[in-house]
Amino acid sequence: MSQASYRTILRASSIVGSASVVNILAGLVKMKVAAVLLGPAGVGLIGLYQNLIQSGATIAGLGMNSAGTRCIAAATSEGDAAVDLARRALFWGALVQGVVGGLVFWLAADMIAARLLADPSLASQVVWLACGVGLMVFAGAQTAVLTGLRQIGSIARITAISGLVGAAGGVAALWVWGEGGLLALVLITPVTTFALGLVYVRRLRRQGHGHRPRALVTAWQEMAWLGVALMVSALVSTSGHLTIRVLVQRELGPEALGQFQAAWSIGMTYLTFILGAMGTDYFPRLSAIITDRAAAVHLVNQQTEVGLLLCGPVLVMMLGCAPWVIRLLYSAEFGPAVEILRWQLLGDILKVISWPLGFVLLALGAGRTFIVTETVGIGVFVLGVAIGLPLLGVTATGVAFLALYVAYLPLVWWLGGRRIGFRWSRAVVWLAGVTMAAAVAVALAARVSDGAGLVAGLACGLGLGIWSLLRLADAAGATGRFQKLANAGARTRTLLERLR
Repeated sequence: MSQASYRTILRASSIVGSASVVNILAGLVKMKVAAVLLGPAGVGLIGLYQNLIQSGATIAGLGMNSAGTRCIAAATSEGDAAVDLARRALFWGALVQGVVGGLVFWLAADMIAARLLADPSLASQVVWLACGVGLMVFAGAQTAVLTGLRQIGSIARITAISGLVGAAGGVAALWVWGEGGLLALVLITPVTTFALGLVYVRRLRRQGHGHRPRALVTAWQEMAWLGVALMVSALVSTSGHLTIRVLVQRELGPEALGQFQAAWSIGMTYLTFILGAMGTDYFPRLSAIITDRAAAVHLVNQQTEVGLLLCGPVLVMMLGCAPWVIRLLYSAEFGPAVEILRWQLLGDILKVISWPLGFVLLALGAGRTFIVTETVGIGVFVLGVAIGLPLLGVTATGVAFLALYVAYLPLVWWLGGRRIGFRWSRAVVWLAGVTMAAAVAVALAARVSDGAGLVAGLACGLGLGIWSLLRLADAAGATGRFQKLANAGARTRTLLERLR
């Protein structure tokens, strides 16, 4: 059972992760071109536009992405008629929500440009972002259907293709129109995601059950009760990130905002490899067994361990390679982003540890408690940036991000983990401690010199990578060509258990 569970986690991670790698690489190429052609100010404006679309879609979507996933996953045990009802309710609800949300965003374009962007002349561009809001709402509903039915392959294809099309179209737009192509770069991905989602959802088998409008409204309302709570928490998060970008731009200017956006993109995009897999496989699985406390605790520990094994070596290595990563993916103008990235990567390790626990609250349907955890976390982030900008400059964004997860991790354990009697396994505690210790050692070495940081990062990252490979082979019960790795992992695990 344990090996089968590990194999399921790894299978989902490999499928969604492979698609995410394609998406990440495509996005990095796109931002590299944007950095060269537009500079830090242009990169910062791209981040603002993307965050505006996300904020608008979060409000209009009413949290239906996650709530719809949970309802459809639950409906699968009730038969085809229940699944069809949930799908239809989600479809028509998203259609209305997307149109209304886009229209409201369009009407508020002047206010958004003046108050949030501090540049009324950008109102004509903000108007076009309304299209992105509407499309993202409907695309989110399509993703909920695919996730609830665990159509991992379809989600992976959408992720990869939308990333490639978005990168190719965005680069072409910047190449032809220069700064005038910035708006097209931002909108191509929502358009592509919407179109692909429509194609893959239409391929799913439907029973064609007739449902009265009242039944559809009732089903939508059931989703909305949980969805609104999730929407509020998501809105708190996206609004907090938007507030941080506005603070940086107003206090330090567009150049500093570009530095923050560069570090943020690098630090966040890699985690999509793990977090994407959690969203498509872990959440439905956890929701199905959440009433079995022992099974839920076991699954959370497994997901945390796999997350650390897959992310830890790369994050530690990236800490040492940060100056070269920034120059490679952006340009020499983005030097200040190195320090931001290093602080952020330390926070990323804590994020990987805390993320599986956050899903416990969602699986339990504890919407209000989930809002509390998200609000406290983003509040620490915004407050840290507001206090730190005058003292540390743009580096404060990285320090505040680490502070966010220093506060969030014990909070989500207290409010979520205790509800299922959760305790981290000895293996997870040991792995988390070693990974964090290695990361801190690399960060300290980097303060001596970039060269020392590089050597320490490569050495520690390689060591963690070897252990990750052995442990994953052992946990999944690898056979065939990987049997020797599994055997070596088992022997190493036994030795470490004796030493603990």
